[in-house]
Amino acid sequence: MTVSVLARTRARQWPLATAAAACLLSFIAFWVAQRLAHVNMLDVMVYRAEGETVRAGGDLYAMRATSANLAMTYPPFAGLLFVPLTFVGVPLMRTLATAGNLLLVVALVQLSLQLVRPSLSGTRLWRAALLVAAVVVWCEPVWTTLRYGQINLLIAVAVLWDFTRREGHRWAGVGIGLATAVKLTPGLFVVFLVIAGVLQWRRERRWNQWLRTAATATAVFLGTTLASALVLPYDSKRFWTETLFETGRVGFAEETANQSLRGVLARLMHTDDPGLWWLVVAVLFGAAAMALAVRAALRGDKALAVVVCAITALMVSPISWSHHWVWCVPLLVLLVDRRDRVRPRWTVGAVALVFASFALWWVPHDPGRPELDQNAGQMLLSGVYPLTIAALFVGYALTRRPQAVAKE
Repeated sequence: MTVSVLARTRARQWPLATAAAACLLSFIAFWVAQRLAHVNMLDVMVYRAEGETVRAGGDLYAMRATSANLAMTYPPFAGLLFVPLTFVGVPLMRTLATAGNLLLVVALVQLSLQLVRPSLSGTRLWRAALLVAAVVVWCEPVWTTLRYGQINLLIAVAVLWDFTRREGHRWAGVGIGLATAVKLTPGLFVVFLVIAGVLQWRRERRWNQWLRTAATATAVFLGTTLASALVLPYDSKRFWTETLFETGRVGFAEETANQSLRGVLARLMHTDDPGLWWLVVAVLFGAAAMALAVRAALRGDKALAVVVCAITALMVSPISWSHHWVWCVPLLVLLVDRRDRVRPRWTVGAVALVFASFALWWVPHDPGRPELDQNAGQMLLSGVYPLTIAALFVGYALTRRPQAVAKE
């Protein structure tokens, strides 16, 4: 009898073992492919240089690193966060960064599944997470994140951790606060939380989870930022009074890798500064998208609200490099989960193909700024992420309108 019970237990565990094996094999193949591609992990080398500058007491925002002469663009807290990278040699640092990011891919998928399907748990959750991670690791945003040794996966995981906590969890908001202290873009989630929280408070006249999370996130951000100012007073003053407004430090707006509305407009207008046009488009899109996110939150659709808010931040940011789009993972999980409600039917496959195709790199993008002279076809390819999102938003609006009319 013991043998038969053990056999049944192993039979139940085998699918999870299969998923783990498939994920491991995919990750090994990915690691080999990146080594064969001679990835330089440029950004993690910049992070290391920032940590070394902090340790040496140097000027963070005067620092230049690597052959690309890259500058520090994050808040001072990020410099403190990167100090541990200097405690090991470069080869080991690169290995640890790659291994850490691969683990974060699994975490991102697992949290995305929890966000979209809260009822999924235990073995079923981890089996699905491992199988999906084995696939999405090959999509362009994730590939490029690991190619450069970027921190996008860590930022996304920190944010999603907050939104997948049970209601009333005392630490919900810590992830968003820390993520915003490292990279300001996640601050849009705080705006979203405040708006949703205030509107719900007006309905119920009581403190709610949205406001609680927003308060925690704000407190963590302010506390971390003030602590950084105590440790790095000169760098903090320079960042918040000067560097924050120097958008040119990040790169040229028209670069193919810039998958934001500003990037699309810059290439469309053949300029590196679309000026007022970008501001108008960003405000209009941002307002409409945030209204959608808040509306979804108030009717209990947290998954849609969070994904829309994340995508909105990418769209309206002055610079959203293609590797920032690791938020395509929860987007795809959401679309697959609701594929029966998505019209036309091929939409989910088309969106998955967009993020897996590397299509934005099919256009000239070598030094010399060829993006300023793109033709119509090249503009479509180099703006493939924002255009896909715009199409999804329009499609969603068109499908929701008949439903609203029917209810009336």
